Amino acid sequence: MRVALTGAGGLVGRFIAEAAREAGHDLVLLSRQPAEAPGEHRPYDLLLPPPPLEDVDALIHCAFQHVPGRYRGGEGTDPEGFRRANLEGTLRLFEAMRGRRILFLSSRAVFDGYPPGTLLTEGMPPCPASLYGEVKAEAEEALFGGGGGASLRATGVYGPGPDHKWRRLFADFLAGRQVEPRVATEVHGADLAAAAMLLLDSEASGAFHLSDIVLDHHDLLAEVARVTGVERPLPLRADATRLSLLDCRRLPALGWRPGGHDLLRRSIPLMI
Repeated sequence: MRVALTGAGGLVGRFIAEAAREAGHDLVLLSRQPAEAPGEHRPYDLLLPPPPLEDVDALIHCAFQHVPGRYRGGEGTDPEGFRRANLEGTLRLFEAMRGRRILFLSSRAVFDGYPPGTLLTEGMPPCPASLYGEVKAEAEEALFGGGGGASLRATGVYGPGPDHKWRRLFADFLAGRQVEPRVATEVHGADLAAAAMLLLDSEASGAFHLSDIVLDHHDLLAEVARVTGVERPLPLRADATRLSLLDCRRLPALGWRPGGHDLLRRSIPLMI
């Protein structure tokens, strides 16, 4: 299959590019600058019309323009520009791929307006509490209303890479600096990519929830301490009862099996 991929230079995009190549797909990489991933590069900017895509069978759309390091609040001081790039740009891309397979990287942020501790099922209506969540929810609505397509509502994504999410956390802990308590839900980038490959080969449409483990900074940094042999005070455990968990039913029905805590433990030495 000839697959167009946006965002191949990001953490998630790199995992998807690798999984797509391993699955034998022919990649067309849409980005402002050529990505390191192998494949045909076509210049693309969210603020501009898409390049010609008539020869492409499917699209995986991961690109998102935001303030570095921030998704919620990623609009910074330019909410209009944020919406113009990430919603209007996404809708132009969907229109260019109308009638073909589209996978959209969404977020659990579409549910942030629900009370803490809510079990978030795949049939619940979105209730965003940030511009980021609003843009993801509106893009999903347009995708589903266009006659198909699937979104991956992902929780936090971790995994080895030069820009991995815990780089500063690990550095602070190993340097003996104070780390605040936190607990969150996480999924490995390779597991997200595996889910995307399953959906490429499926005709299933609509929203798919994507989450794997509940992870407290206390337990994560205890494993870092074990791997490095560095003894540092661990942060207190956070209150996990306030987590709103994604109820993931549709992907396991397609055969998706995430790596759980075993994959986390194998990944930590590669991330330190």
